[in-house]
Amino acid sequence: MNAIWDTLRLAFGTFVSNPLRSFLTLLGIVIGATTVVAMMGLIEGLRNQVNESLSELGTNCFQVQRLPFGGQLTPAQLARRPRFTDADLEAIRELPSVLTAAGEDSKGGFKVSTSLRESRANVSVWAGTPEYFQTNSVSIHAGRAFTDTEFLDQRRVVVIGQDLADTLFPGLEPLGQTLRMQGRSFLVIGTLKRKGGFLGGGSQDNNVMMPLTVFRQLFGVRDFRVSIQANSAEVVQRAQDEVTLLMRRRHALKPMEEDDFFVFSNESATEMFNNISQVISVASFGVCLLSLLVGGIGILNIMLVAVTERTREIGIRKALGAKKRRILAQFATEAVVLSLTGGVLGVGMGVGLAQLARWVIRLPTEVPFWAVALSLAMSCGVGLAFGIYPAARAAKLDPVEAMRTE
Repeated sequence: MNAIWDTLRLAFGTFVSNPLRSFLTLLGIVIGATTVVAMMGLIEGLRNQVNESLSELGTNCFQVQRLPFGGQLTPAQLARRPRFTDADLEAIRELPSVLTAAGEDSKGGFKVSTSLRESRANVSVWAGTPEYFQTNSVSIHAGRAFTDTEFLDQRRVVVIGQDLADTLFPGLEPLGQTLRMQGRSFLVIGTLKRKGGFLGGGSQDNNVMMPLTVFRQLFGVRDFRVSIQANSAEVVQRAQDEVTLLMRRRHALKPMEEDDFFVFSNESATEMFNNISQVISVASFGVCLLSLLVGGIGILNIMLVAVTERTREIGIRKALGAKKRRILAQFATEAVVLSLTGGVLGVGMGVGLAQLARWVIRLPTEVPFWAVALSLAMSCGVGLAFGIYPAARAAKLDPVEAMRTE
């Protein structure tokens, strides 16, 4: 035990005696460990926020739409995709595994005003049938949602987000107030529960919700889509299959033709995110391995220099009875301690960057324990792998020849 503590003391003493040289040697290790910890923290934060935000589809819900989520289509492909219709919505509602379905549409980039105030041109307008609130798990903070009667009669009533309410009616009760948009007046009948930003981006509370019939009066049919709630969690997949078969039949697709619509669910979005995060993780580990290789070469170089500088010391120790394994252990330990110190610094910087992201972009970052453990283990491994050759070289020195070295 005393020998182990003695070896560790000598290793730390070497590090402290040459702090600048040691730190410059460790830069590669520090960068590698920082990359792994920070990127894994960001990915976990994104995963947490994606899972939280995807709950807006509602329980047992999914969506069918013309365009793929986050995908790119050529103009020719887009032209071949038929738009969804009200008849499609009614047909989907008749499926045995479907509890209810809502038609919806949206458009962004509007100004909304009152007699005293005006918003920026960044308000999103969402519209739907009365079932929209159920199939998208939209919660009312105050007031109420629009009714079937208001939907059928095309009444100009709206439910607004918290940010828009704060902008247009600061210190006032929004319910019963009137706002103007596109040259028309609307009655505020409710406010939405605050959601915050999505993936550190723009607010989800700067919006207006209105009946789909009123939306079409203003903008026509833009990107009509259908959100669907299955009868239970057990039949969600069956409901998706029924909707897929129905839409393929209504679009007259042949058996070998691919779907000209997209089914979007929590599971598909999670799978998409996992695929993206895997690519990011592989790229991060690539940067980490490259940085560790550079750091390892630096450790190899500094340990060879240390052996050369301390050749006389090694000869004296061996002349006094130090065994080869003790010399080997000392220099190998110095290399591991040097590398591990870089790993600890990198982990600290990575955690710091993850916390900075939580504060700057409001992302719920969370550094997983395995990322910390992996960074430290890889740092130790690099130190041992690149430090074993200088250590073995020191252990093989002849004591007489070593003591003659000036």
